[in-house]
Amino acid sequence: MRRAHHFYLPLLWITLLLIGCEAPDTDATTNNGADDPDTWEARTLDSQYEAMRLDRMVADLEHPWSLAFLPDGDMLVTERPGRLHRVQNGEPTEIQGLPDIRAHRQGGLMEVAVHPAFEENQMVYLTYSKPAPDDPENTATALARGVLDGHTLTEVEDLFVQNQYSSPGRHYGSRLAWLDDGTLLMSIGDRGTTPPRAQDTEDHAGTLLRLTADGGVPADNPFVDDDSVADEIFSYGHRNIQGLVVDPDDQTIWATEHGPRGGDLLHRVEAGQNYGWPVVTQGLDYGTQEQFPDAEARSMESIEDPFYEMLPTHAPSGLALVTHDAFKMWQGDLLAGGLSAQRIRRLVTTDTEVIHDEELLLQEIGRIRDVREGPEGDIFVLTDHSDGALYRVSPAE
Repeated sequence: MRRAHHFYLPLLWITLLLIGCEAPDTDATTNNGADDPDTWEARTLDSQYEAMRLDRMVADLEHPWSLAFLPDGDMLVTERPGRLHRVQNGEPTEIQGLPDIRAHRQGGLMEVAVHPAFEENQMVYLTYSKPAPDDPENTATALARGVLDGHTLTEVEDLFVQNQYSSPGRHYGSRLAWLDDGTLLMSIGDRGTTPPRAQDTEDHAGTLLRLTADGGVPADNPFVDDDSVADEIFSYGHRNIQGLVVDPDDQTIWATEHGPRGGDLLHRVEAGQNYGWPVVTQGLDYGTQEQFPDAEARSMESIEDPFYEMLPTHAPSGLALVTHDAFKMWQGDLLAGGLSAQRIRRLVTTDTEVIHDEELLLQEIGRIRDVREGPEGDIFVLTDHSDGALYRVSPAE
């Protein structure tokens, strides 16, 4: 049984802090053999409360980014270079008909989600880095929708494009989550530009948006009557949300966000709030390892505090809430994937705090990009490597 992060040896703390969050410019390739088809074997792993069986379902995926479940049991999986696959019985088949995607550095094809009424309308939603019409080196985070017909997307259209194209190619967000009123949450990172943009409320960068299913503005969005704030904005002051999940019971919105060097955060997001980046941050500047140049404090009265700071550095991406009873002892817990940390953190929460933090799959499979709870309660995981893979975590028999 592995101990929770509070008991790390000091050397490991220092190492993980120096690794930093998702590297802003590097493109991870292999993961030291964890996904090697010649060496991989299914295995059983113990955690504090549950024994897990770890199986690899699909290998040889190039930087897989997101997955979604279809009602017939198939899955959709994106690859950042610009491919979407339909996975049936462990076999991926590429889907045709995607929009024009500018895959560069951290950009490319990212999130995939299906409409809540997919069985009736067959609608699939994608986020991607869209090249500017007059300069493909500049990109914006975009939301597209298409109708899935077997292995082809038809009627593909952009529903939303952030209101400023820019370079460099990083900090796109870009997670999606449905609320039970039929509106869609979409995260957009601060895009890593100088000066930072997350406090500019007329800019979509560094925000969590709330959109209608057609990409429009819900009439009850928190800033629709404020001319100084873009109507789509639900919350702002975010650096780069790459984990997003909604509790189906009470509609609590949970988000995990990359800090700079350190300062990775879990938020319980509320409408209309400012979460501080870059004025308030718990992290340090990459280059100087000192206070971030634009930061004024670790906390401020006018800024919403994070629900939890994930130390040591986690580089969070992918977030699931355990609702099924397949893992009975995990019900109600959050599972936060980690890139540089190569692990999942199981977070036990109360109304006010995280009371327990356990690490799972530490360096078992590499950089974890996405974590999802499946319809039957199994946990599905994607690894972010040039030889990445889709894994299933199920209760050990």
